[in-house]
Amino acid sequence: MPETLLEVRNLTVNLKLGNRQDVTAVDGVSFSLNRGETLGIVGESGCGKTLTASAVIGLLPPYTGYIAGGEILFEGEDLTKKTARQMRAVRGEKISMIFQDPMSSLNPVYRIGTQMREALRVHRDVTVKEAREISAEMLRKVGIPLPETRLREYPHQLSGGQRQRVMIAMSLLSNPSLLIADEPTSSLDVTIQAQILDLIRTLRDEMGMSVILITHDMGVVAGNADKVLVMYAGKVVEYGTAEEIFTNPLHPYTQRLIGSIPRLDMDVEYLSTIEGIVPPLGQMPKGCRFCTRCPLHTGVCQEEPPPPFRIGEHVIFCRRANPAFAG
Repeated sequence: MPETLLEVRNLTVNLKLGNRQDVTAVDGVSFSLNRGETLGIVGESGCGKTLTASAVIGLLPPYTGYIAGGEILFEGEDLTKKTARQMRAVRGEKISMIFQDPMSSLNPVYRIGTQMREALRVHRDVTVKEAREISAEMLRKVGIPLPETRLREYPHQLSGGQRQRVMIAMSLLSNPSLLIADEPTSSLDVTIQAQILDLIRTLRDEMGMSVILITHDMGVVAGNADKVLVMYAGKVVEYGTAEEIFTNPLHPYTQRLIGSIPRLDMDVEYLSTIEGIVPPLGQMPKGCRFCTRCPLHTGVCQEEPPPPFRIGEHVIFCRRANPAFAG
C-alpha cells in the first residue's frame, strides 16, 4: 500500500487587506500525496494554487496571509503547529520549492556557486570545498555542461533554461522528500519547457521524491501528474487521478480547461473558451463560485454551494455531475 507523504485537510488561508475585513483566499482545500507521486494543481491565475503551496511550505505573505483553519500533515506531523524556526528546518531540507521566475529568484549580484553553497550549508554541515563539489555534481545532474565554470558565473550570464535548471539544482541539494514546482516552465519556450518537465520527472524517479506541479496549463499536467487537483476561486472543484480527470472530466470548469488544449486530432475551427473572469476576493458568489461563468448553472447553483459527489476516489463539486440531481 502506498505511503502517504502529505495530507492537507480542509485548509483555509485568509488575507488581510488594509482596513477591510479579512478575506478567504483558499477555502477548505483537501488532498493527499503519496511518496513518489506527482500532484498537478491546475487553475487560472488568482485561483489560490500558489497560496495553497505557500501554506504547505510556510511561506505565506508576511503580515498579510495566515492559515485560518485546517491541517497540513507532512510525514505524520501537522506543519500548522510548528513555529517559524521549526519550519525553517523543514523548508529546504524536507520540502523545497522552485519559484516561478528564476531570474528574480536568483540574486543578480552573487555568483551561482555562492548562492548554491549558502543554500547547502544552511542545512548540512559541510566545508566550503565539499559544498562546491556537491554543487557542481548537482549542476551536472540537472544537465548543465561545464558545471565548475557555471559556478563562477552570475545569473545574467546564463540562459533562461539554464537559470531554471540552477533553481532545480538548488532545490534538490538536501535531497528533499517533496518538491513544489510553481509554474516551472511559464517563462520558457516550448522546447525548453519539455526538457525541464522531463528533467523533473527523471529526478523524481531517481531520488524517490514526490512533486507538486502548479500550472495553469492542463497540457503540462497531462503527461506529468498522477493526480490532478482543479481549483477555482480558492476552492477545489474536481480532484482525482490524472486518468479520471482527462478521460471523464465532470465539472464544467475542468471540461473547458481540457477543451482549450490544442490537439492534432481536433477538427474544430476554435478552441473552447471560458467567458468572464475569476471573481475578485471579497466578492465571491453565494453559491457555486463558478456559477457566474457556467452555461449550465441553475437557480440552486447561485444560492447554495455544491456538495461533493464521489465516484470512488474521483471527487466533483458540481450538482450536474450527480445523476440524481434534477434541478
